[in-house]
Amino acid sequence: MLQLRILSPAAITDEVIGILDADDAVSGLAVVRGSSLKPPGDLVFADVAREAANDVIDRLRALGVHREGTVEIDTVRTWLSRSGFEAEVRTPGSSADAVVWADVAQRSYEETELNWTYLSFMTLATVIAAIAIVLDSQILVIGAMVLGPEFGAIAALGVALVRRRFVLLGLAVRTLILGFAAAIAITFVLSLIGRGLGWITVDDVIGPRPSTAFIYTPDKWSFIVAVIAAAAGVLALTSSKVGGLSGVFISVTTVPAAGNIAIGAAFGLGEAIWGSVWQLVVNLIGMALAGWATLALQQAVWSRVSVRRARALHRPYRML
Repeated sequence: MLQLRILSPAAITDEVIGILDADDAVSGLAVVRGSSLKPPGDLVFADVAREAANDVIDRLRALGVHREGTVEIDTVRTWLSRSGFEAEVRTPGSSADAVVWADVAQRSYEETELNWTYLSFMTLATVIAAIAIVLDSQILVIGAMVLGPEFGAIAALGVALVRRRFVLLGLAVRTLILGFAAAIAITFVLSLIGRGLGWITVDDVIGPRPSTAFIYTPDKWSFIVAVIAAAAGVLALTSSKVGGLSGVFISVTTVPAAGNIAIGAAFGLGEAIWGSVWQLVVNLIGMALAGWATLALQQAVWSRVSVRRARALHRPYRML
């Protein structure tokens, strides 16, 4: 169940109410007249079955509510309502499967913002990955993967392509390139310092590394894992069930590859550098393609669900 909170200009409030009241997926509707100061108008609350949210929001957007007022979308985690239960039952689709595109787009823009927080997490993750390489520690590799913030920007690439938001596409590409570049550069400088102090030796990089050698030796499984992990990650982001998202972060070798590029460059080891570059590129391409394909499939499925719902609205409903 979702709750829409709408700040509606008085001139279009009746139209907003008409859209919401006419939809069987709306189980609750309340209006507080004259309570909105910016814009001058009314406050409208509506409880909507998640499966129908896209259709309702699209009609509000067509009315121009988002240009003159505000539409806020909140997830209602726990609710008790007979009418709400009936609205979900008669609305085609599953609440857990429903993709609320306005929410997905909003989160994508937030995840692609290039700010100090993003750069800090990316740099810290890459530094930890470099230390993991020196110590040949799988635990530290996992820690670096979890800390890395890059998956949000990678998922945004798929959202941008599917929803044709090319500004978002440019932001995601910029964030990924500059984020990895900054993290690698800082880790490279720190690796040079470690080399100068004698804390890191060339043997740490080219010696036997049974636990971390996979970082610079990409193969077919690297691409396959990236595809599967990205599909799972996108499903976790778009679904109301998000329990599997953390598994994506410890499945794909992106940040560890960046760390190996930095430490390999500090010692001038071409094999380590180019193997890691190839690992990074393979994983990014695999994740971007899988994210796009998963979102495109979800959009196609929910387009069909919307058609079914439109037909169902014209049929008599009987509660079993």
